Amino acid sequence: MPALIFRKGLDLKHEVAGVLAASYHSELVDRIKAQDYRYDSGRLAVHLAREFGFCYGVDRAVDYAYQARKRFPTQRVFLTGEIIHNPHVNDQLRGQGVRFLSDPDERDVQLGADDVVILPAFGVTIGELQALDRTGCTLVDTTCGSVLNVWKNVKRYALDGLTSIIHGKYWHEETQATASQAVASNGGHYLVLLDRPQAEDVCSYIVHGGDRAAFLDRFREAASPGFDPDLHLTRIGCANQTTMLSSESLAIGEMFREAMRARYGEAELSQRFRAFDTICSATQDRQDAVIRLLAEQRLDLMLVVGGYNSSNTCNLARICAGRVPTFHIADPEGLLSAEAIRHRDVSSRSEVTTTGWLPADGPLAVGITSGASTPDNLVEQAIRSLERFANERRA
Repeated sequence: MPALIFRKGLDLKHEVAGVLAASYHSELVDRIKAQDYRYDSGRLAVHLAREFGFCYGVDRAVDYAYQARKRFPTQRVFLTGEIIHNPHVNDQLRGQGVRFLSDPDERDVQLGADDVVILPAFGVTIGELQALDRTGCTLVDTTCGSVLNVWKNVKRYALDGLTSIIHGKYWHEETQATASQAVASNGGHYLVLLDRPQAEDVCSYIVHGGDRAAFLDRFREAASPGFDPDLHLTRIGCANQTTMLSSESLAIGEMFREAMRARYGEAELSQRFRAFDTICSATQDRQDAVIRLLAEQRLDLMLVVGGYNSSNTCNLARICAGRVPTFHIADPEGLLSAEAIRHRDVSSRSEVTTTGWLPADGPLAVGITSGASTPDNLVEQAIRSLERFANERRA
């Protein structure tokens, strides 16, 4: 029997509202929003970006997961992997008795018809969904609507004979799911590009040709099975992982437009190139908000709160790092003391501990934002630690 799929919740929203508020809400953050996104304490002035934290898709996914646990109290409830890229949220779900198939001690579990499996906000690949369907288990699908919009576009590309050029991280769950949609639709092809330098190399190949073997070796993990650059770069459509840096996605789209124009001429462009802006609105809003904050406020430093493996959070840190000293912390525990902070370095992308990070004297203006998978209670904890460090007496 095929799996039963819940895609619009389980009619228990009000029953789980209390535990969700207790786990993720912050009265302090609500007060700061009401005070024009500013909080003053002693020498410290905190400026919150006007869009930050849980987006609609994340909020919905977490809500559905709690509803699933409530709806099926005596059955095993699993997630295929992290529901979102935030360790705190995932650990809270483990505390609710939700098991993660991606955890080492769960990878050999045998699923059956009595089990419940939650699909994360990123979605899952076609192959994973088919395998789950064969078990006959109950599925709770929390795939974000913005991700579904990308899938719609890459499926259309494949059906029309275009190769999907996906700006994203080939190892990311969302991009893997998107790529699988392209292949499943009319045997389509895809190529995943991480950044502008990779896009420049592919555009150069389109215009001038190049070493086919070297190309295939470079993109062996980021291209569809049987991908041939001499065949599959002649008609393309651009898409992206929804959490990428929007300005970079748009720039890559224009690079490919120009490459196709240079190679085939203006007359053929409409037949050989398509592009849709598939950055989700929440990602765009958070990026716009932090740019506005940096433009309007004189800041001594920025704190960016969110998981190190959260693409949208890392991109917020990238935006800030070029303008002001920026510290991307996974959670408030990264604020070790007034002297030391544990954070992800934007340039090296590795976790480091920096000393002397907090100015010791004088007025202190700190900007704060958080990724779309970061709950408000973690932002409050970060503010409380910052407040204590900024105002404590130094020996």
